[in-house]
Amino acid sequence: MAINYKGLFKILEERKISLTDMSDDLKLSSVTRAKFRKGEYVSLQTLEAICKYLSVNVNDIFAFETPNTPSILYTRLKEEMDHRIKGGIYHETQILMTYNSNHIEGSILTHQQTRYIFETNTIGLDKDHTINIDDLIETQNHFRCIDYMIKCALEPLSESLIKDLYRILKTGTSDAKLDWFNVGEYKKRPNTVGGIETTSPDNVHKEMSSLIGRYETKTNFTFEDIIHFHYEFESIHPFQDGNGRVGRLIAFKECLRHGLIPFTIDDSLKMFYYRGLKMWKTEKGYLLETCLAGQDKYKRLLDTFAINYPHS
Repeated sequence: MAINYKGLFKILEERKISLTDMSDDLKLSSVTRAKFRKGEYVSLQTLEAICKYLSVNVNDIFAFETPNTPSILYTRLKEEMDHRIKGGIYHETQILMTYNSNHIEGSILTHQQTRYIFETNTIGLDKDHTINIDDLIETQNHFRCIDYMIKCALEPLSESLIKDLYRILKTGTSDAKLDWFNVGEYKKRPNTVGGIETTSPDNVHKEMSSLIGRYETKTNFTFEDIIHFHYEFESIHPFQDGNGRVGRLIAFKECLRHGLIPFTIDDSLKMFYYRGLKMWKTEKGYLLETCLAGQDKYKRLLDTFAINYPHS
């Protein structure tokens, strides 16, 4: 992916600072200096150092150039979202993805209740049924996450975008009242997933920056690339909670961005999905096959709305 550093060069010119002088002051290597001239990706740590050096924002110094033509699915989702069209692919994607993603993480809301919340912004309960308030809040928040994900679908991945998804998902929950939960930022306390140790809080920023950097330097993206990123993200487990849902939102976004059919993981695929994440290093095919099965499930929804899509 090409990167435009015109903003950086303009600021340097206006302030009469040469690229060499800035590189010397920041102790940047000649290799990094050459990347600016070639329009290649440099680490987020380097960009942050430059922003601090020049007292500017990251958006002032560079921009990604995305040649991708928006897919039919993205165009339909964006149009139906913007105009709040009911009964279309956007409507059904909201319900399907929110129910599936929350349900495999332990939400007791049914598919019908999820639909009712989305369509009426209310919840109907009988006298014998109780519900966790956080389930309600996170369901509403997940609807908002999907809207945000669609709005940002064609943008490159960044730490700020990923943190925004986490903040939107957890805002207003009981977890958000706990300072150590650090909603909207990376975790403060170590955590595990399936009994497996994840990246320590002190190293999360470094690992996330490196992961995004490696991913964004690719020129051609495949479905496997997206699943590989998903595995790496879940292995880092950057947030105190909500990593599975944020990770699946990212994967859906990246499929939209690169013209691939998204996937959704429902209860029937849950155990295969978790097993696939554990086995990725030794047997990538297990997680890939599970996500391809989830892709087939979403493809059936596309067929319902006569949305033709190339095979991924």
